Amino acid sequence: MFVDRAEITVISGKGGNGAVTFRRDPYVPDGGPDGGDGGNGGSVILVADNNLRTLMDLKFKRKYQAENGHDGMKRNRYGAKGKDLYLKVPVGTMIIDKETGHLMKDLVEDGDSVVVAKGGRGGRGNVHYKSSIRQAPNFAEAGSAAKERQIILELKLIADVGLLGFPNVGKSTLLSVCTNSKPKIAGYHFTTIDPNLGVVYLHDTSFVMADIAGIIEGASQGAGLGFKFLKHIERTKVLIHVVDISGSEGRNPIEDYDKIINELKQYNPELLDKPQIVAANKCDIILDQEAADEFFGYMRKIGRKVFKISAATGEGVQNLLNEALYQIEHYVEPEGHGLTMFDFEADEREDDYKLINGYQDEDGAYVLEGKQLSKIFNSTNFTDSGSIRYLYNYIEKQGGIKLLKDIGLKEGDTVRIEDFEFEFTED
Repeated sequence: MFVDRAEITVISGKGGNGAVTFRRDPYVPDGGPDGGDGGNGGSVILVADNNLRTLMDLKFKRKYQAENGHDGMKRNRYGAKGKDLYLKVPVGTMIIDKETGHLMKDLVEDGDSVVVAKGGRGGRGNVHYKSSIRQAPNFAEAGSAAKERQIILELKLIADVGLLGFPNVGKSTLLSVCTNSKPKIAGYHFTTIDPNLGVVYLHDTSFVMADIAGIIEGASQGAGLGFKFLKHIERTKVLIHVVDISGSEGRNPIEDYDKIINELKQYNPELLDKPQIVAANKCDIILDQEAADEFFGYMRKIGRKVFKISAATGEGVQNLLNEALYQIEHYVEPEGHGLTMFDFEADEREDDYKLINGYQDEDGAYVLEGKQLSKIFNSTNFTDSGSIRYLYNYIEKQGGIKLLKDIGLKEGDTVRIEDFEFEFTED
């Protein structure tokens, strides 16, 4: 099964907690702190793999999580780092942040990678909180929370040449005679329901050709398989527009050509800027010579280069491939892809663990929030005065008390941090 779109949830590993431990050395107050740091959580990393052709493996499993960092240990031993989780995707996969709709990375080369969920930082052990007045800190820092993100995986095939045209005009047959591909070929419409790829070997070189499958009128609006077909044309360098000029199905080749061009224009006008070659197929069984001659005259009028071919017999195919190779060798890659890039720096700023936010809730309590605040709060030993003092000093130093006073905090008011409430007093 060819799957070219998937939505998954990725979750990084939580950072390990710092340790609260003490040495047993003689003549050292309370043994002396020796708690090690927690390990960083693992990250979720997507990697392009040239051996994959579909997103099927990621279609049916929706959630992926990296390993948590391990907690710190005594004797200043650090906790182990959580293992990173590597997810392989086909080359040509676009990674899009679902919340913003912004492109995180376009994995266009084998081995390209992107960190989509960075692991949490490990917390510091109690050895870091020792000072001249705090000889035996009975608290440590909790590890940072995991990062969770929903992402969209959008696969757009990477091919040098794309075959386009109405169903049953001979695209699959042409692909089979040009390449080592063995697509399903039958005499009915929509035999091809998924794009097929093959490699053309020509003049000591090679290029990839893709049968984009039959496009119908209204595909740009989602008719038929709509976008499923059209999006795979966007990465191709050259388009070969296959037209049935035999008249065997009673179709008008000029109308067919114009309808396909209109669908490309409606879907993405930039597609019309790609080099386009017209392959007039089934030239060996022309039933309506007048309609065929009219088509060739129309192509000359609009300046299109036409090659008469018969995919079934191989007639004219070599000349068509020579022209395709020439266009590939002279192709100039356009800049950009029309999507806004995801701002990783802004995302890091949003995760700034030092920021503290304060507000008054509907019950009248004054609430303090912040990622680093949560870490310290969850690390606080409320039976230890030094640990409580450290929490309060952090809040005051980061401007939390001033922030609440600015919005009306007074003596005796309730302050809440997570599920803990206390009465504010001026010392």
